[in-house]
Amino acid sequence: MSILEATGRIAEIQSTLVGLTPGARASNAKPTAPTPASTDFAKALSTITGTTKADAVSTPLPTGDATGTDVVATAKKYLGVPYVFGGEDSTGMDCSGLVQRVYADLGIDLPRVVPDQAKVGTEVGSLANAQPGDLIVAKGSGHILIYAGNNQVIHAPRPGTSVTLTENWRKDSDIETIRRLVPSTAAAPAAASAGNIDSFLAATQRAALTGGSW
Repeated sequence: MSILEATGRIAEIQSTLVGLTPGARASNAKPTAPTPASTDFAKALSTITGTTKADAVSTPLPTGDATGTDVVATAKKYLGVPYVFGGEDSTGMDCSGLVQRVYADLGIDLPRVVPDQAKVGTEVGSLANAQPGDLIVAKGSGHILIYAGNNQVIHAPRPGTSVTLTENWRKDSDIETIRRLVPSTAAAPAAASAGNIDSFLAATQRAALTGGSW
């Protein structure tokens, strides 16, 4: 059974349980402690969806949902933008302005200058372990580049040039640090198994028979 089918079944069960409820509670009634049946239901729901009923309320996506692939795709939108010292938008930008702008587009706030950007995220040991979206900081923290994968980088080189995608020419010995702020790709959602769905259905049936609350 797919997640979509399971969600449909859950909605049907919810409607059924509402109909089975002996009567609505008075508005001034004191809330009762969760019953064993409602606890079973919450556990089963958590097993299938990865959340409790309280967590299941829609909330804004966290900024951590951005991936290294997103970083590279966003950086490529600025290819050809002229280098402007202190610049940080599509009219002109320097190396750290590019990095700040790209991550800001993805909802992630970064410091403005290279020495501060060199401290964010977690350190990557070497170029051999670099992933798309990682930040490569040159020795002395005078320049910063976005690793694009396949030994390529995106950066704003210097006055008279523009944001460019080029082969990485730096060696580990030329690098101050490599920083990772986001994963390279999004984590795959866990699939609901038939056993989990059966467990969920059993819990809802127990809740209906015992008058358990949601």
